[in-house]
Amino acid sequence: MEIQLEGQLFSSVSADAVVTYVFGDKEARFEGTVAELDRALGGKIKPLADSGEVSGKPLEMILLHYPAGVAAKRLLLVGAGKPEKFSHAELRKIAGAALRYLKSRGVKTFAFLPAEKDRTPAAAQAIVEGLLHADYESDKYQTQKKNNKGIDRVSLLGFPAASRAEIEAAVERAKIIGESENFARDLINEPSNRLTPRMLASRAEAMAKDSGLEIDILDEKRIAELKMGALLGVAQGSDEPPRMIVVRYRPAQKKTGAPILALVGKAVTFDTGGISIKPAANMEEMKTDMSGGATMLAALRALARLKPSIEVMAVVPATENMPGGRAQKPGDVQIAMSGKSIEVINTDAEGRLILADAITYAKKLGATHLIDAATLTGAIVVALANVHVGAFGTPREFLDRVLESARATGEKMWPMPIDDEYEEMIKSKIADIRNTGSGKGGGAITAAWFLKEFAEDTPWVHLDIAGTAWRDDAKPWSASGPTGVATRTLVDFAMKM
Repeated sequence: MEIQLEGQLFSSVSADAVVTYVFGDKEARFEGTVAELDRALGGKIKPLADSGEVSGKPLEMILLHYPAGVAAKRLLLVGAGKPEKFSHAELRKIAGAALRYLKSRGVKTFAFLPAEKDRTPAAAQAIVEGLLHADYESDKYQTQKKNNKGIDRVSLLGFPAASRAEIEAAVERAKIIGESENFARDLINEPSNRLTPRMLASRAEAMAKDSGLEIDILDEKRIAELKMGALLGVAQGSDEPPRMIVVRYRPAQKKTGAPILALVGKAVTFDTGGISIKPAANMEEMKTDMSGGATMLAALRALARLKPSIEVMAVVPATENMPGGRAQKPGDVQIAMSGKSIEVINTDAEGRLILADAITYAKKLGATHLIDAATLTGAIVVALANVHVGAFGTPREFLDRVLESARATGEKMWPMPIDDEYEEMIKSKIADIRNTGSGKGGGAITAAWFLKEFAEDTPWVHLDIAGTAWRDDAKPWSASGPTGVATRTLVDFAMKM
């Protein structure tokens, strides 16, 4: 899909459709852009509003065919809701919803005309990110795709010529981020027989080569030499050997004493639960248990092109969790790379085990700040459903900076507690710690506390994306399937750091 800035007036653009949005507030509904369109159409829009057909409700779609006064074949009015609740997050959804609505109707080209106040670089970035997210489909392995419908070109209208260089830079930035987010979604969408740990390592290697990044892939021999007992314990039940993937971006001119950010992502390419086996229902979705790792690789792909002034690495432990004859068992004790002993209570609490060694290794490689992302717990889904990412971290100031990037990029994240009282719940009677909490609740928090045991005093944030990495049902602005959640937040944070 081609996305371009267009200097023409909306009335003269030759496209299959022109798109803009209408607010729900009666006074704001016919100001600015919509008022211009109404005049161009000879007052045809206002009567529709007076009759209630155009209400401005969020993502309401009103499609007018062959509107007189406009060269385009269609005019699409998208509801934008109340002006006081409108943000760039809503603008992303509007752009995405418009694309999916028009694509389903065979439209090949359209022009997007934002409201006058939204003709800024930040708004242009939000629009393009929304378009690229919406254009993704999860139908790679369908041999008979529906009518081969797709958008060929989108033109952005109305942006001031005086700001063209800034707008073009914002559009390019959005393309990098959106394409990288979709790179993560491609990985997450792969069936586990087509994305084993070794295959994921190969995909990461190809991405790194294409992006000009350094990469080091640790095989099972090097993992054993480094005494990564927590990772090896999870991997030992599978015939597929584990991998530890390290991708590094280094700025051309690194400042002395500058922070080194490590993005640590869980990549269990398939999770049966091991000996503590999962129920059969919906187990096929466990191919997505590598979403955290995919997100971190995607973030590095984007950062290689955006070039932040700090060093950033992705550390991705990759394995399967299988119930083979050599699989670890409940009650086993594993020794992590850090030297801590771990009593394995539940083999389905494996993500925190592999992250423990990855966090330790990231620190060994020089990381001064840590952010991990993982489809870690069902408990976070109980707490936050599929709306927010659960965000934990210390110190609080570091967590707040990550949450600020989440707000800036329209990704919903909610701060979760990590009080000292929860630490007692992961104490073991025969080892240093246990891999599940001893209490009846707080499963997402005790999992975070487990990781904190390995982050120690290093500034650290943990993102539990279990409820948000995969979408069972399509939304108007997004296909069902992988979401690539946290990619935008991590890129924004690294660029600002």
